[in-house]
Amino acid sequence: MTKIIDPYGSELVKDYEKVVRDFGLERFDVNMFPNPNRIMRRGIVFAGRDLKRIANCIAEKKPFYTLTGIMPTNNEIHLGTKLVVENLKYFQEHGAETYILVADLEAQAARGVSLEEGRKRALEFHIPAYIALGLDIKKTKFYFQSENKKVIHFAYEAARKITLNEFKGIYGSADPGIIMSAVTQVGDVLHPQLEKRMPGIIPVGIDQDTHIRLARDVVSRMKEKKLFPPSSIYHKYTPSLDGSIKMSKSKPKSCITIPEDNASVKKKIMRAFSGGRETLELHRKLGADVKKDICFELLKQHLIEDDKELQNIYEEYKSGRMLTGEIKKLTVDKMTEFMDDFNKKLKKARGMIDKVNFVKFE
Repeated sequence: MTKIIDPYGSELVKDYEKVVRDFGLERFDVNMFPNPNRIMRRGIVFAGRDLKRIANCIAEKKPFYTLTGIMPTNNEIHLGTKLVVENLKYFQEHGAETYILVADLEAQAARGVSLEEGRKRALEFHIPAYIALGLDIKKTKFYFQSENKKVIHFAYEAARKITLNEFKGIYGSADPGIIMSAVTQVGDVLHPQLEKRMPGIIPVGIDQDTHIRLARDVVSRMKEKKLFPPSSIYHKYTPSLDGSIKMSKSKPKSCITIPEDNASVKKKIMRAFSGGRETLELHRKLGADVKKDICFELLKQHLIEDDKELQNIYEEYKSGRMLTGEIKKLTVDKMTEFMDDFNKKLKKARGMIDKVNFVKFE
């Protein structure tokens, strides 16, 4: 039976080790890359494909690129997007040419968002938001799918290399909108190599591995073009606030969006699923079940940079010396600080939109 991870679905992956085995991924080795970032150090980045090729580019200062896409739908992003941007930033700081595409064609095909509306949302929110999250505006190249004829032409060429049964095997279905979106994404993933042959790495959540696999299959069938199969790096999901296995973006009340007002953030965090015990006496005796605690996960993945500070919180909470109310208050304070900082940077980035480096097409 073909194994499928659905990039258009909403189920969380419970067993990441099983995913690594089933999909032939490489376990991420934190020692492979210099000065690993927070999410690499803490096991949030857990797997990838062809990582050694990118590690060699960094060590030998050879050209490579990193790339992601913006889906210009709602005027908000999710914490998982923040993880993608952090990995983009890491590779950018280690020499990668950085590309961000605005998937306006995909938004039109899969979500019914017109090209005009997609452009408006991208310019007013999404592009400034990515800059606010830390990308260097001078080192990041943006483009709109609808304007990149090379991507569109390559997508049609790539489509000839894919059978309908193969597509169903990878995606689980062959809806025309999904087919168009998927082959266009193959063009996007490989687009920088059409200008200059060089390896590239795509940071994504594991639900997007289907697109990477499709792009790698296409490269293997276009040997005459001498393209590098795209490398990839995968991070774990940020769990839902209610502790369920559903991806947080599928249920607005169980996720924190960026941006979100402080009162709403506080209300959601105070209701988040806890690893604390049923009574104060039991909590002091047994300590928290930290692995189940959503607030600790938010601190680990997003809100505390210093490893020693996080370790101290872990020990205090696990021992029972720190109470559930205390870790929730700490998380509220840290998330509020993050949101305030993001909003300031977003406002500044919006004022710099005329300085954004858009790829010029003939």
